[in-house]
Amino acid sequence: MELLASLERQLAQLDAQNLRRRRRIAETPCAAHVTVDGRKMLAFCSNDYLGLASHPRIVQALREGALRYGAGSGASHLISGHSQAHALLEDRLAQFMSPCIDSVEALTFCTGYMANLAMLTALAGGAEGEIFSEVLNHASLIDGARLSRAKVQTYPHGGISSLRRRLAASKAKNKLVVTDSVFSMDGDIAPLHQLLTLCEEYEAWLAIDDAHGFGVLGRHGRGVLEHLGLKSPRIIYMGTLGKAAGVGGAFIAAHATVIEWLVQRARPYIYTTAAPPALAHALLESIDIIEGEEGMKRRAHLKALVDELKCRLALKRWTLFESSTAIQPVIIGANSDALRAAARLDENGLWIPAIRPPTVPSGTARLRATLSAAHTVDDVARLAGALNALEKELAA
Repeated sequence: MELLASLERQLAQLDAQNLRRRRRIAETPCAAHVTVDGRKMLAFCSNDYLGLASHPRIVQALREGALRYGAGSGASHLISGHSQAHALLEDRLAQFMSPCIDSVEALTFCTGYMANLAMLTALAGGAEGEIFSEVLNHASLIDGARLSRAKVQTYPHGGISSLRRRLAASKAKNKLVVTDSVFSMDGDIAPLHQLLTLCEEYEAWLAIDDAHGFGVLGRHGRGVLEHLGLKSPRIIYMGTLGKAAGVGGAFIAAHATVIEWLVQRARPYIYTTAAPPALAHALLESIDIIEGEEGMKRRAHLKALVDELKCRLALKRWTLFESSTAIQPVIIGANSDALRAAARLDENGLWIPAIRPPTVPSGTARLRATLSAAHTVDDVARLAGALNALEKELAA
């Protein structure tokens, strides 16, 4: 069958370029120390930044939620699937984000991908809209822009001057600047103060994907807005609930009028079954932990681990990307070299995947190490020692 033969040839090309990806089977709960494919591993690859994915209070809340609300929601939110648990979670998220957004309400989604598609297609869709998208934005933002049917312009990474020129030249009635907050493969933070200033000057929305900042940044875990001291009614904020919050799903927080528009016009929200209410019930516990004293302690510990790693690494040929966040990428270069490094680490019981194009630009394949509050100083010392030794070994 020629159709299958064509796919097989393309898969062979991926193999030749060292771009074939393979799944691993985790046999234990998400944690710093896991069992993968039958082997005990020290993992530096999850986005469980606060170590909440297996937190006993959240696990118990999930159990309680299933007993109270059942296993599934049964329908979309606008039919019959919007449970009390969803409503309570949205109220809690709005209250949590209220110091950062005026007249805020929140809307929950099954995934961050769906939230971003909803945000862009509903708010900038059609011929009168124009989207200005950061070149390193997540795939969900790129796809949302494509599906919006609006004109799309891409501006360089951190390119404030370029963005200003594009906004000044735009004749669109509805402008939307969209960016990651913490860039998922580099770990650096977008220049959001400057972006917001431009949006105010040129009457544009500022859509922020804070997937890797929510729960982690800011004194109380309110993400990049709290971390940078930002507040504006033109901000549309997306936070994920399956990373630092430890469960699953996502939410958009914005002015109440924006949220009502999304309820009426966001197709990824309207035309999908609501997430199980038990997840929403568990997330109420997550937000309490994130906001409270325990969350503060976990964020402080995570920051200390980041500092510890930077202090212990002594790389000569490889490059530790400049990042103050939990994402600490080590740039290696060639796909084959990154794969070889990841394989050697795997042999030594360290699970750190090699990230290759198209996820990152060609020639910048890397080891993407992500730290968690579940790690210990000894775990980080083991990682740093392994990387230092491996760089010398592979250079020989």
